[in-house]
Amino acid sequence: MKKVLATLTACTVLTVSGLSGCTTFDAYTGEKKVNNTTKGAAIGAGIAAVIAAIDNRDATSKQKKDRILKAAGGGALIGGGIGAYMDHQEKKLREKLQGSGVSVVRDGDNINLVMPGNITFASGNSAVNASFYNVLDSVAIVIDEFDKTIVAVAGHTDSTGADSSNQVLSQKRAQSVATYLESQKVLAERLEVIGLGESQPIADNSTAAGREQNRRVEITLLPITQ
Repeated sequence: MKKVLATLTACTVLTVSGLSGCTTFDAYTGEKKVNNTTKGAAIGAGIAAVIAAIDNRDATSKQKKDRILKAAGGGALIGGGIGAYMDHQEKKLREKLQGSGVSVVRDGDNINLVMPGNITFASGNSAVNASFYNVLDSVAIVIDEFDKTIVAVAGHTDSTGADSSNQVLSQKRAQSVATYLESQKVLAERLEVIGLGESQPIADNSTAAGREQNRRVEITLLPITQ
């Protein structure tokens, strides 16, 4: 994990819940809220799992980073420029996603967002709902503009069913989102697809409401730094 953390220092995740003590902008009203500590810790663990998964892949290398930066036509982010970069990205994401059902959370240089499964996929299905295309279009526009990042798309499920089936479904759902982003001009070299199955819940799987929150796809943007 040290290798990735040395080169990728901030993140953006699409999520319905936020980190402990951070500011959240409600997906529908735009009003500020403070999120639950337990849910925040779960999301933090999910981000760490994504970073660990990326770190274990040979494709995530200096060569890949260099290819992305070459395509972006610039160098890596440094120093105070990282925070400013994330400030601008947060502002644009918040403007484009208000009313979409995707919340925006900011904690330091991190931005967190979730595409909940109930508005993204039909039950047990891995095809993105056509009604959600406009939301993904908005996400793709911002990702394309802020192009000095690796884009990790991670699928998550609730605990219903077999672990192996949930793993496959989470991978397929993440791949569906990544494929759609690529169709909207997000460079394939930037995309990492990860299926985490039921291993990273953000809510209680013993309740229907909790399971609904756990069925989600998260997008983690990792700015490339020196």
